[in-house]
Amino acid sequence: MKTLSARFLVVAAIAAVMSASARAQEGGIAVGAEAPSVHVMTLDGKAMELAQFYDGKPVVLEFWATWCPLCKQLEPAMRAARERHAGTVTFVGIGVNANQTADAQHAFIDKQHMTGTYVFDAEGAATKAFSVPHTSYVVVIDRSRKVVYTGVGGSQDIEAALKKAGI
Repeated sequence: MKTLSARFLVVAAIAAVMSASARAQEGGIAVGAEAPSVHVMTLDGKAMELAQFYDGKPVVLEFWATWCPLCKQLEPAMRAARERHAGTVTFVGIGVNANQTADAQHAFIDKQHMTGTYVFDAEGAATKAFSVPHTSYVVVIDRSRKVVYTGVGGSQDIEAALKKAGI
């Protein structure tokens, strides 16, 4: 009886973890989906299409905000990945429009000496198209424009995510 009860508890615990993991991704774009093209803005206010970054190289999108503590926690891993994969992977930081402006984002990037390409989601179109559940949301897109990874949080393994895109 004790063995059956212990097995049940183990199975229940595994099911709970798997269920929580599945729920964490329900809010984001589905892995396997084609990455959508949407209108965003450059930090100096010019309209552009996000699809211009889908140029046959893997792409890492990070939906972030200047006020986001998880984004700040994730930044060292993102910086290391940008340095390690410069030229082979396109990294794009997409500033969300919640409680920040493109000017505030631009000033923050300059002050922190952040590298990479940054755009601003002024209309919320990218946030909606990618079903972004939270800031610090990362989407990895492979060479064929397929979403191969999504995740949220400050401790994401960006190198492992890039491996899903063949890097």
